[in-house]
Amino acid sequence: MTTDLLDTHLAEHERVLADAIVGVATELRLSDPTAFIMLVRGEQAANISDLVNSSSELFFKKGALRYGLSADCALGWGSPPSVSLDMEFRHDQVTAFFRLILGGQRAAVEIVEVMLDDEHGEECGFEIAERLRNAVAAAKLS
Repeated sequence: MTTDLLDTHLAEHERVLADAIVGVATELRLSDPTAFIMLVRGEQAANISDLVNSSSELFFKKGALRYGLSADCALGWGSPPSVSLDMEFRHDQVTAFFRLILGGQRAAVEIVEVMLDDEHGEECGFEIAERLRNAVAAAKLS
């Protein structure tokens, strides 16, 4: 698979997840940024997980969206702070590992990997994107 085609597929996967978790990201951004950064710097994984769970339970079925137990924050003199959370989406034999980046004005998603847990064999990126889209739709609360 060419690099351009791989980038196209990853971009589609990122769009699917980003569209699905807008509400979760908005809820997380309601947290006090200083307190959030202190949780990340203090490696308070259980507290961050609780925060992610309470934000995601408003939008997704239990266990569909989880904190991946790794986080970082970017603090610099010339740029606004941001918090990066490793996340996992898992539903209907589709697992997506991604990074959720929360900034002062917006959030972003970076896909790490999308895996299928079944025996369908090799599927192309657009088929995987469709399965991810269907899994996300099935995991969302009505």
